[in-house]
Amino acid sequence: MSISTTIKSIQDIMRQDAGVDGDAQRISQLAWMIFFKIFDDSEFEYELDPDYVSPVPERLRWRAWAADDEGITGDALLNFVNNELFPALKELALGPESDPRAALIRDVFADSYNYMKFGTLIRQVINKINEIDFSRQEDRHLFNDLYEQILRDLQSAGNAGEYYTPRAVTQFMVDMTDPRLGDKILDPACGTGGFLVCALEHVRRRDVRTLHDELLLRQSIRGIEKKPLPHMLCVTNLILHDVDVPLIDRDNALSRRPLRDYGPHDCVDVILTNPPFGGMEEPGVETNFPQNFQTKETADLFLVLILKLLKPGGKAAIVLPDGSLFGEGVKTRIKERLLQACNLHTIVRLPNGVFAPYTGINTNLLFFTKGEPTRAVWYFEHPMPGDRKQYSKTRPIEIGEFDLEKAWWDDRQETEYAWKVPLADIQARNYSLDIKNPHTEEERYGDPDKLLAVYHKHLADVAGLRAQLKAELSAAIESVLAG
Repeated sequence: MSISTTIKSIQDIMRQDAGVDGDAQRISQLAWMIFFKIFDDSEFEYELDPDYVSPVPERLRWRAWAADDEGITGDALLNFVNNELFPALKELALGPESDPRAALIRDVFADSYNYMKFGTLIRQVINKINEIDFSRQEDRHLFNDLYEQILRDLQSAGNAGEYYTPRAVTQFMVDMTDPRLGDKILDPACGTGGFLVCALEHVRRRDVRTLHDELLLRQSIRGIEKKPLPHMLCVTNLILHDVDVPLIDRDNALSRRPLRDYGPHDCVDVILTNPPFGGMEEPGVETNFPQNFQTKETADLFLVLILKLLKPGGKAAIVLPDGSLFGEGVKTRIKERLLQACNLHTIVRLPNGVFAPYTGINTNLLFFTKGEPTRAVWYFEHPMPGDRKQYSKTRPIEIGEFDLEKAWWDDRQETEYAWKVPLADIQARNYSLDIKNPHTEEERYGDPDKLLAVYHKHLADVAGLRAQLKAELSAAIESVLAG
């Protein structure tokens, strides 16, 4: 049975439980159970070290109460989960010498809940999850299928879609930023961890040759995510990619401390992120930022934070909406600062629908390096494939489409898709970065007087048809009455 079939059967079981209401709760319920099973499977590997001691009390480990398909069920299982398991995991003792895995488990379960109300159904779900052995490398790789299934479900679970960046976009941004071993890599709005996993595998494939290299890489991948469900999915995803203690903070990167309090030791070499956009931060968050950059627009605040957290020579690739490119006021001051502090060398303009189905906002990929000012910005307009009019959930953007940008990247020339804009031109536009492709002929709307005449003619035609229809209806009614 495939992973996606297993997940579908689990969701069908959950639909029978009155306590689970909607896709978002089903995904959250599934997420904590899968996390706990994966953690337990991973512990079999950790236990090869004779000094390893599990941070989870023995009676609470998955193997103690869930692994036996004929184990506790019904009210006994429901009572155990609600009154023993969750309270204990939410309050795991932490101390200076405690295993960092204890803090990881406590963070994951801090805002997790058991929504299910029937112990017999919980047992059925557990038994389905037990069919997957995450201690086997083969089944670990199958988690990619499970993960994709969860992400597809997230897209239809209300605003949960904000956690997701199409895999092709993530891969392209990582490829062009090219993080290397020893780089500290951060996603300050990491969602389910797509950028971090992609960067991890990129560096692992290129540079990791020894156990020391691998340990250095695991310590170099860091993320911040404020919402519990994507945080849990991110941690789970990284564990399955052999990061035993993922360094993923449950926090809001914008509110954790004032910008002025960050020092050189907080800075990183690479930032890859798709910050939330179109939303507003809660009151007071903007006071963490200098007065001339204060705004409630989330994407703008993240851009200011990124400028602070990059080391000199550090590289960033971020997703931003069109509004951040052409907006004025605070947005203008932020863009001016960006161009002064960094070399904004490339903006890739994505076609509409890349983030379908949960937003139609036009988006852009910004690539910049901190430490020297921008002298010119190269733009590349990503073309829509000729065989389709728009992207969709079933036909998303594909990594092969970015071969155009990759072939152009190192030997830049003006083409039908690429153009270069000097800094002086951007300054003359009051730092607007919303610059259209000069090689695309503007749509011609025609002479206004001629268009107005055509409009009046159409109005007259409509009036004539209306009068004709009225006369025919009157005649038909008179005929019926006369008959």
